[in-house]
Amino acid sequence: MRLEKKYLVKEVSQHLDKSNYVILSRFSKLTVQETATLRKELAAENAEIHVVKNTILNVVGKERSFPEQLKSVLAGPTAIIVGGENPSGVAKIVHAYQKKNEEKIEVKAAVLNGGFLSVDEVIALSKLPSIEILQAQLLGLFNTPAQQTLTVLQASAQSLLNVLNAKIDQGN
Repeated sequence: MRLEKKYLVKEVSQHLDKSNYVILSRFSKLTVQETATLRKELAAENAEIHVVKNTILNVVGKERSFPEQLKSVLAGPTAIIVGGENPSGVAKIVHAYQKKNEEKIEVKAAVLNGGFLSVDEVIALSKLPSIEILQAQLLGLFNTPAQQTLTVLQASAQSLLNVLNAKIDQGN
């Protein structure tokens, strides 16, 4: 392998080390200003976009045991989006940007935790709530049984108190 190619493979590999996901997109006719806007939006999630050569991405994909389906989308100009710990938030940004600029950027596929995601699955990922909301919902689920148990225990004591008060009232 040529020295330049080794350098590019190492560089792409370093980009992929930044997160447990990579979103592949096709781009065309993006102006410098539009690219800067997208980069700024992605930076809010600590994500980055990088243009890569398909042959280099294919080599890195083999090294990382990426799913075979990825080869089918490696055609035309490709940009990878990586970084941050919230793939759902990044997918949300990319999907929203794609809606605004339909002919200029298009999601090809993604790899999340070593698994292949189709375009539809990336869109579904973008519709998930943020990680903070999911954590709050999970915490609420953990808290619910304790609240219900406390209500039952309090109800028993309240019922006993009502019976004793009724007995006292009968006695008077």
